[in-house]
Amino acid sequence: MYVSRLENSTFNPTSFLLTGFPGLEYAHHWISLPFCLIYMTVFMGNCTILHVIRTDSSLHEPMYYFLAMLAITDLGLCLTTLPTVLGIFWFDSREIPFGACFAQLFFIHSLSLVESSVLLSMAFDRFVAICNPLRYGSILTTQRILKMGLAFVFRSLTLIFPLPFLLRRFHYCRTNVLSHSYCLHLEIMKLACSDIIVNHIYGLTVVASTVGMDSLLILLSYVFILKTILSIASKEERHKAFNTCISHVCAVLLFYVPMIGLSLIHRFGERAPHIVHILMSYVYLLAPPLMNPVVYSIKTKQIRQCILRKFCSAKAIWS
Repeated sequence: MYVSRLENSTFNPTSFLLTGFPGLEYAHHWISLPFCLIYMTVFMGNCTILHVIRTDSSLHEPMYYFLAMLAITDLGLCLTTLPTVLGIFWFDSREIPFGACFAQLFFIHSLSLVESSVLLSMAFDRFVAICNPLRYGSILTTQRILKMGLAFVFRSLTLIFPLPFLLRRFHYCRTNVLSHSYCLHLEIMKLACSDIIVNHIYGLTVVASTVGMDSLLILLSYVFILKTILSIASKEERHKAFNTCISHVCAVLLFYVPMIGLSLIHRFGERAPHIVHILMSYVYLLAPPLMNPVVYSIKTKQIRQCILRKFCSAKAIWS
C-alpha cells in the first residue's frame, strides 16, 4: 500500500513514491514485457540511425547531423526514465529519494527542451534547402551546426537548472505519492504545502519562451516553405520538395501533440481517469524515441538505402 495521506502535520518525507499501474500490481511483470520491447526498439533504432550516419560519408550533411542530434536526445530521454520504470515493474521499487527525483526531473525537462530546439533547427534546415537552395552549403556549415547544438544544450540546462532548487525549498506535508513512474516538475509541485505561484510562473515562462516559441517558428517556417513549394511550376519537383518535409512534420507531431496533451491533462484534467494520466505520460516520453527512427527509416530514401546496405553486408558476412 502507498503511504499517500498524512494523518499528522509532522510528516516530513525524504523520498517520493512512484506509481506503476494502480490496481494492476499483480500484472506488473507482464506489463513490463511491452515496455522492455519498446526500450530495446528505441535503443536499436536510434543506435542504427547514429551508426549509419557516422559510417556513411554520403550522410555527412546538415540534415543528417540534426537527425543524429535528435537520436542522441531520444536515447538520453529513454535512459533517464528506464531505471525507475522497469524498477517498478520488475522489483516493485517505488521509493525514490528527493535528490534522485530532482536529478531525473532535471534531465527529462532539459532533454525535452533540447529536442524541441533540434526540431526547430531541422525546420530551419528544410527552410534553407527549399527556399534558398543555392546558399544551403554556405549557411549550414559544420561549424555553425556544432555551435547551434551547443547553444541548444546551454539554453536548456540554464533554464531548467533552477527547477530542482525551487522544488527543494518546499515542505511536502500532504502526500509523497507521484502519479507516474518518473518525476516531472508539475507533478511534484502539486504535492507541496507551500505557495507554488513562483514555480507556476517560472514553469509557464520557460515553456512559453522555449517550446511555445519553437513551435511558432516551426509553423512560420512551414508557411514560407509551403509558399515556395506552391510556386514551383513542375508537379514532380513540388512532390519531391513535399516529400523531403514529411519525416520532419511527423517528428514534430510526435513530439508536440503528446506534450500538449499531457500538459492539458495536468492542468485541466483533474476529473479524467487516473489511467489516462499514466498512459499520456508514457506516450509523451516513449512515442517520439520509438517512432522517429521508424519514420526516418521509411520516409528518407538515403537512410533506408544505407540501412539495407549495412544489413545485406552483415548477412553476407554471416553467410
